[in-house]
Amino acid sequence: MIFKGKEQKPITLGVIIGNRDFFPDRLVSQARTEILEVLKEHRINPVLLNDQETKLGGVETFSDAVKCSALFEKNRKDIMGVLVILPNFGDERGIAETLKLANLNVPVLVQGYPDDLDKLDVARRRDAWCGKISACNNLYQYGIKYSLTRNHVIRPADPAFVEDLQKFIAVCRVVKGLRTARIGAIGARPGGFNTVRYSEKLLQRHGISVTTIDLSEILGRANKLDNNEQRVKERLERIGDYAAIGKTPQEALFQIAKMDVVLNEFVDENMLDATAIQCWTSVQENYGCNVCTSMSMMSENMQPSACEVDVTGTLTMYAMQLASGSPSALVDWNNNYAEDPEKCVLFHCGNWAKSFLPDIEISTAPILGTTVGEENTYGALSGRTPASPLTYGRISTDDPKGIIKAYIGEGTLTDDSLNTFGNRAVSKIPNLQGLMQYVCRNGFEHHVVMNASHTSEILKEALENYMGWEVYHHSSNEMSEIEQM
Repeated sequence: MIFKGKEQKPITLGVIIGNRDFFPDRLVSQARTEILEVLKEHRINPVLLNDQETKLGGVETFSDAVKCSALFEKNRKDIMGVLVILPNFGDERGIAETLKLANLNVPVLVQGYPDDLDKLDVARRRDAWCGKISACNNLYQYGIKYSLTRNHVIRPADPAFVEDLQKFIAVCRVVKGLRTARIGAIGARPGGFNTVRYSEKLLQRHGISVTTIDLSEILGRANKLDNNEQRVKERLERIGDYAAIGKTPQEALFQIAKMDVVLNEFVDENMLDATAIQCWTSVQENYGCNVCTSMSMMSENMQPSACEVDVTGTLTMYAMQLASGSPSALVDWNNNYAEDPEKCVLFHCGNWAKSFLPDIEISTAPILGTTVGEENTYGALSGRTPASPLTYGRISTDDPKGIIKAYIGEGTLTDDSLNTFGNRAVSKIPNLQGLMQYVCRNGFEHHVVMNASHTSEILKEALENYMGWEVYHHSSNEMSEIEQM
């Protein structure tokens, strides 16, 4: 597996088996059997023509394309992507016309079968190597976005194809999730955080909706709840089951629980996928606790939540969650790690999902406490993230350019010693100094998102190819664009 995440629900793919009639019929029949076996093994629901509707269930003529597109149209709500199988050269027009007529606007993966060196006679040759180029050329002409396998031709049963397929499914999840994402912006951006400003209009152009509510409405509803209400008691019990309460006073726990009730009701009422919440410093001054515990619980429950009303930060959390199937966390690029140029400290005060914090405990936020009183910051979490894979990145709206942009990359989280408080981790990233040059020169935020996976290739394909965003993919062999100038 390319990543470890929570078990994913089965998804549905449309399947087009390309054909060209002067190639052997048995190649198409064999391909149909083989791909259906692979899809079944990996819990993927296929939508494809049966072998009676067209010749062998393949797509070659315009008539075939009409039948296949009608089938796809019938299953439009379920189909998250399309898999094109080329057991032979195939007919590039039939493939392109099917996708044009169906107009699904979903990711497309193109596969081609390899030939056997001893079977290149007229009766047994495939020519899918050449046919795949022709099929992609037509998709390009039609303006249809598509993805490729790492090996130009490959058999469906090959483990490398299975990995390509898993990545493609993750790309489909990211694209579908982002195009209909609903984010709650709870409260106003803190005055001292210009860094998290964003363009709601640019997001909406790409299908991402933002629902706003004033923080006073949330605090007002929470203050009206009684400690003895059943829903408050239930939340209090869930909090106790979720994290060690440490020295947190009972009254502070009730405050946290009541706000958690209201926040979850707001999420449910508005069918939100993620939230960004005002914290610094209104919640502490006007309510008397931190909201970190609730945010952590939501993120762990695959409803990512970011502080400081960082809407594009929580959008990044959501994208990484869709790619990996595991929770994400919003962090600060916070400190150098001694003299090591490839390591830095990731920190927040802290609201990371429990998946990152095996020693999770409800505590206070000492830095924030210096201005609002530490007794008003109960609800912040303490914990250290152990060694794990790392994908990091950031989505941002660039208003002067009128675009959405992102940077992504991979590294590791380490077990290096770190004597501090809050939510904390040590990261090791190849060419970290080059990355920081890129982040600073291109006006990205000090917030970044981390996920315990290696899924940057999935994110690049989804964000750049299908969402149409400007993406910088950082690697150890690659200096930033600015450094190359």
